[in-house]
Amino acid sequence: MPDKYSLLKSHWGYTSFRPLQEEIIDSVLAGNDTMALLPTGGGKSLCYQLPTLMTEGLCLVVSPLIALMKDQVQQLNDRRIVATIGGQRQSVKAACIVSGMSRSDMVAVLSNCLCGAVKFLYVSPERLQQRMFIEYFRQMKVCLIAVDEAHCVSQWGYDFRPPYLHIADLRQYHPEVPLIALTATATPAVVEDIKRHLQMRTPNHFQSSFVRPNLIYSVAYDDNKTARLLRIVKQTGGCGIVYTRSRRSTQQVADLLNAEGISAAYYHAGLDARERDRRQALWMQDKCSVMVATNAFGMGIDKPDVRFVVHLDVPDSIEAYFQEAGRAGRDGEQSIAVMICSTADNTRLEQNFESEFPPLKYIRNVYRAICNYYKLPMGSGADSSFDFDLDTICNTYGFAVREFYSACRFIERAGLVSLPDREEAYSTLFIPIGREELYDFQVNHVRLGNLLQALMRMYPGLLTTAVPVDERKIASRCVLNVADTVAQLNELQALHVVEYRPRPNKPQIIFVSPRVDERDICLGDKDYDLLKDAARRRLEAVKAYLGNKTICRSRQLTAYFGETNSVIDCGKCDVCRASAKQEIGIADAVVAELKQGRQSPQALQAILEGKGYSDVVDTMRDMLDRGVLYLDSNMLLSLS
Repeated sequence: MPDKYSLLKSHWGYTSFRPLQEEIIDSVLAGNDTMALLPTGGGKSLCYQLPTLMTEGLCLVVSPLIALMKDQVQQLNDRRIVATIGGQRQSVKAACIVSGMSRSDMVAVLSNCLCGAVKFLYVSPERLQQRMFIEYFRQMKVCLIAVDEAHCVSQWGYDFRPPYLHIADLRQYHPEVPLIALTATATPAVVEDIKRHLQMRTPNHFQSSFVRPNLIYSVAYDDNKTARLLRIVKQTGGCGIVYTRSRRSTQQVADLLNAEGISAAYYHAGLDARERDRRQALWMQDKCSVMVATNAFGMGIDKPDVRFVVHLDVPDSIEAYFQEAGRAGRDGEQSIAVMICSTADNTRLEQNFESEFPPLKYIRNVYRAICNYYKLPMGSGADSSFDFDLDTICNTYGFAVREFYSACRFIERAGLVSLPDREEAYSTLFIPIGREELYDFQVNHVRLGNLLQALMRMYPGLLTTAVPVDERKIASRCVLNVADTVAQLNELQALHVVEYRPRPNKPQIIFVSPRVDERDICLGDKDYDLLKDAARRRLEAVKAYLGNKTICRSRQLTAYFGETNSVIDCGKCDVCRASAKQEIGIADAVVAELKQGRQSPQALQAILEGKGYSDVVDTMRDMLDRGVLYLDSNMLLSLS
């Protein structure tokens, strides 16, 4: 059997391991449960893929993201994997089971796992509870269970998903098989939660430092975010990523950059797979320098020379920000990660928080309503899918769209349904122009002005954010048919008066599990409260990061993840630069005072602190060390 070094060379093209990879691989090969915290781009997937190739049996990989599963499967199959089956080296494949697959397709994949034709099987955590999967899994020859994005296991984590709690149930069928948990972002409390929920047996723990000395973090305050972005991109140069929350803004920002002579492409989950791959390839091959994207972009991408990552919208957690910002500077060269903030960001964060946590009773009512709408009897419906007509369901039962969708997300977390992406579920509308310009337009365009007036009355907040809209309701209010309403909205879009994003055709809802009594949904009161409390703490951590003006950005981020020993100020972030400027100001003030005559250190300190200066003592000591000041035998300071 080939050793780990020859496999590393033949399948991955590397001659040496990245930090901690070899130690983690050795731990897995020794049959130990293993907890691995490696930074974004640290090569986590290799830590379970390579030892699997050296062992008889299949690796079950639990992953939360369909796109990431498909990417990993494609990459593994492109490597033309050869593994040991029945004592002989044979070609094998990687496969995944994802939402939307027919039952016959799933049976085919699982059958191939039984006969040894599949070496890596990727599944979402929701699949682990299905009877069909369990029956096949019990019969498989398994060598390793890998839990990717393991922070999802923890109720304290930023992306907790209750189905992850069922991973440990699988261990009873293969009790001798080791388990590896991998993540890039986990606080100490989350790490302990992961170990407990996965029932890890005296796990070996490997954790790389969260410090990225070549990465300069900054927060820039500017209400004109695009203007600030242009300055950053032009001054920095090279390859970069710009993250924004909405799909529409990815295109708008990319268009702006291209208009300024900066080659850019945009990327979001709404593009078809072939187009996403094409744009990603352009960026990877340096045929465009900037990728403007939602958070759908970046998983599994290892481009070393990203010089900047800019966030135009504030992420909802430090974990998400750290992971996305960490895609810059993987080659070790100096790079920047900038979060551009406006005065409205704190308000938006609070509004998002409130809308994401509807009452538990409301969530249960929503689950009952959608089951009734699709006429699912109790105990039936597993693996069935339907057109997800969100507007019609909300109209039928009197739900507000945004709160309804948030409730559906909690139902999804409970492992009962699989939902389309938020932006595939409903149409959205935003008015990007000011009130005066809007009034002038209405006066000069009476026909379209009537529609705008109706929209403003129906959907408060259109001037500040994109809101979900129902074209049928708008048509009824304006006494139009739906087709004419959509035509007028598109006309307003063409005139740049509104930003209208129609819902894609027929997004699907999939019932992952049979219908249960809504009172039995596993996300009970205690779990809900834990989730909400953890989300509140993450929100407050983001707000503290934005408002921080005294602690080095790097130190603040690493301390959040529990790393405080031997961490020093970076000297380059916006906080450190501001502090350096202040120190120069103090030094000038010291010189100015001593030019008027000698002073005792105590008197000089009192004078300068009375003028509002801080860190006076440290500055005087530094100036003495550098020989700028002289302390005579009378303990008086003077200029050297």
